[in-house]
Amino acid sequence: MSFKIAIIGAGSVGFTKKLFTDILCVPEFRDVEFALTDLSEHNLEMIKAILDRIVEANGLPTKVTATTDRRQALAGARYIISCVRVGGLEAYADDIRIPLKYGIDQCVGDTICAGGILYGQRNIPVILDFCKDIREVAEPGAKFLNYANPMAMNTWAAIEYGKVDTVGLCHGVQHGAEQIAEVLGAKSLSELDYICSGINHQTWFIDLRLNGRRIGKDELVAAFEAHPVYSQQEKLRIDVLKRFGVYSTESNGHLSEYLPWYRKRPEEITRWIDMSDWIHGETGGYLRHSTETRNWFETEFPQFLESASKPIDPAKRSNEHASHILEALETNRVYRGHFNVKNNGVITNLPSDAIIESPGFVDRFGINMVSGVTLPEACAATCISSINVQRMSVHAAISGDIDLLKLAVLHDPLVGAVSTPEEVWQMVDEMVVAQARWLPQYADAVPAAKERLSKSKVQTRDWAGAARRTVRSIEELRAEKAALKQAV
Repeated sequence: MSFKIAIIGAGSVGFTKKLFTDILCVPEFRDVEFALTDLSEHNLEMIKAILDRIVEANGLPTKVTATTDRRQALAGARYIISCVRVGGLEAYADDIRIPLKYGIDQCVGDTICAGGILYGQRNIPVILDFCKDIREVAEPGAKFLNYANPMAMNTWAAIEYGKVDTVGLCHGVQHGAEQIAEVLGAKSLSELDYICSGINHQTWFIDLRLNGRRIGKDELVAAFEAHPVYSQQEKLRIDVLKRFGVYSTESNGHLSEYLPWYRKRPEEITRWIDMSDWIHGETGGYLRHSTETRNWFETEFPQFLESASKPIDPAKRSNEHASHILEALETNRVYRGHFNVKNNGVITNLPSDAIIESPGFVDRFGINMVSGVTLPEACAATCISSINVQRMSVHAAISGDIDLLKLAVLHDPLVGAVSTPEEVWQMVDEMVVAQARWLPQYADAVPAAKERLSKSKVQTRDWAGAARRTVRSIEELRAEKAALKQAV
C-alpha cells in the first residue's frame, strides 16, 4: 500500500529516525512516502541522509523528501506527525528563568506551571497554522498525530479550533509500566496488564495485574521501597502512591510540578528529589539537559549513518504509539494503547471538554476509546485542577487576552502555592515581553506590559532554585547515565 506521511519538526533527528524505522517494521508500509519538514535546512539534510541510508541498506522502495516548505510537505499527506518546540531553547530558558525570580521552581516546565502555560501560548498559534494547512492541502480526513508538549493544550486547540482529526501521543504510560514490571519481578512486560487513565502527565495506574493476579497498593509500595534505585529516585512518586493508593505515570520531577505540596518551599524540594539525573526533580533539569546535549546529533552523526546501514529489525520496534496506530488503521490489526483525545464522557468524573489520556483500541474504524472509566476521587481532583488551567490557557492563546492568561497562571497549583497575585501579574508581563516574537496574538498587549514593568514595585529574587546542578560536559553526563543504567 502507498500513502504519504508528513513529519513536522523532523529535524529532531533521533526521534524522527525512531518513528521512521518503527513504521518500516510494518511489511505493508514499504511503499510509503515520508515528507520531512523543519525550519532548519541543516537538520533536514542530516536526517534525510540517515533515512536515505536506511532505505538503501534495506533495499526498500520507500520515498523520502525534505523541504522547509511545510505546505509542500503536507500536500496529499494521510498522516501528519508533529514534534515541534516553538521558540527552541531560547524561549524555553525564559520559561524556567523568569518564574524562578518569583520563587516558582520547575523541573521541566512544559505541561502546566508558568513555563508550560507560556509554552502553550507559543505553540497554539503554530498548531492552528498546521491545522489550516492540513485542511487545505492534506488528504481529506487526514489524521494529525501530535507528539509536542504541552500535549493537552496542543491537542485541545487542534481539535476544538483547528477542526482536524487529532490524537495526542506520549510515552509516559509505557515508561511507568516498565518500572512497575521491574519492581514486581516480571520476566517481561507482557506479564503485566494495566488500565492507566487521567490526563497527560497525570495518568494513574488504576488497575494492575501481574499474570492475571491483581496487585494492590501495599504490595506495590513494598516493591518500590525495596528497589535499590527507584526507592531513592522516586521518593515523591512513592509518597503519592501511599496517599492516593495508585501509582502515577510521571517521573518524580514531572509529578512534583503538578502538585502544590512538594515544590513550594526550598527545604521541601530537597527532601523529595534525587540528583542522580535531571528527571528526578532538579531545578530546570530538562533545560540543562537539553542545553548540554543540544548538538549531540552533530557529534554522533557518523554513528547514526553507520547504524543506518544495518537491516531493520522488527524485534527492536519501539513502543511509541505512532507506527502501531498507522498499522491498525491501514491493516485492521487491532492495537491497544493510551491516547490523548477529547473526553466526551470516557472518564466519568472529568469534564467532557477536557483532553484525557486513557485506553483505547485502534482498527480500520479509527481510535475507539474504552468508556465508563472512573478515577479515584483524589486523582480526579488533581486532574481537574490542571484541566481548569489548561482550558483557560487555550482560550487565552486563541483570544490573545493577557488578563485571561494571567488568571490561568494564577490558578496553576504550583504557582498559586508560591506566588501572590501581584507577583503573577508582573511575571506574566515579563514573560510575554521576553517572548513577544513568538506570541503574535499578544502583540497589542506588549506595549502596555512594558509600561507596567517600567513602573512595577514587585520585588524579585536572584535565585537559582532549591536544586540545580552546575553545567557539566556532555561526556560527564553520558558517563553518569551509563553508570546509573548499569546499576539498574
